[in-house]
Amino acid sequence: MHLETLHDLFVEQLQDLHSAENQLVEALPKMARAASNDELKRAFEDHLRQTRTHVQRLEQIFDDLGLSHNGKKCKGMEGLLKEGNEMIEHEAAPEVKDAGLIAAAQRVEHYEISAYGTVRTYADQLRYDETADTLQTTLDEEGETDKKLTKIATGIGISGMGINVKAEM
Repeated sequence: MHLETLHDLFVEQLQDLHSAENQLVEALPKMARAASNDELKRAFEDHLRQTRTHVQRLEQIFDDLGLSHNGKKCKGMEGLLKEGNEMIEHEAAPEVKDAGLIAAAQRVEHYEISAYGTVRTYADQLRYDETADTLQTTLDEEGETDKKLTKIATGIGISGMGINVKAEM
């Protein structure tokens, strides 16, 4: 795709996000199966449902704007998920593996937060107000998922001991 305008870049970035979210839909069940902590398993399963909704929202944006969602494969997400898969394959104590899975998942969340923030800003600039609102909703959800993972890791704000404390023991 030849990028000449902010709109062109916006479309390219949306297509990249669509690819990233679809890759994540494939990866999250593996992460949930690899987790030993029930709360972490549930967090991955909940985020899988949420990620499917993110894909649907992106596809609705493409439809609303008369755009194709087919584009290149998101290499950034591919790399992050490859690292996450390496964690899944590591032989490690259950709590240590869970801490590593949280680290991998938070890298993914931070990548998504950055990407959604960027395309939301482009949508604002291009005066795609409804699209910007939709992207902001997803951005907010990604931020909440990141905070939830932090709580599971640290134990702050939840009952019980955080995974990181357990991994240290």
